[in-house]
Amino acid sequence: MDFQKELIAEYDREAASTRKILEAIPDDADFAWKPHAKSAALGGLAGHVSDTTGDWAVHTLTTDRLDWSPDMKSETPKTKKELLARFDKQVAEAKPALAAMTPAKWDSNWKFVAGDQTWIDDTKYNVWRTWVLNHLVHHRAQLGVYLRLLDKKVPGMYGPSADEM
Repeated sequence: MDFQKELIAEYDREAASTRKILEAIPDDADFAWKPHAKSAALGGLAGHVSDTTGDWAVHTLTTDRLDWSPDMKSETPKTKKELLARFDKQVAEAKPALAAMTPAKWDSNWKFVAGDQTWIDDTKYNVWRTWVLNHLVHHRAQLGVYLRLLDKKVPGMYGPSADEM
């Protein structure tokens, strides 16, 4: 089995599913809406889903370390159009970085640190699986709940949803 080919195919499937749920956000959605006081706003969550698919993926694939600081906040998209443009740009940047990976690069170390605290210290492969793909699926599912709470149709990710049957 060609694992690199499989990882690329999986990323392509997850990116397509992610775009599908981002497209399901209504054009006139209030990106400041929150289902609960402790929840992220719709625009913040949607932006995080985009960034996980793109920017976070690129950092994981092309660097060995990310030093986080409090001023490293991603700009929250204001509209669905802005969100989709950002997502498409980020995925277009991630795809060649993923294609360039080799077994040796997958085995190399990747760290995520904040000051003197290390939050992630693992192989690029494990970071990719856990902090890119699994993390993406987790937050994409949250976005599906937001759509349901807004009484909007939820697209199926791994087969049809209740709204598609």
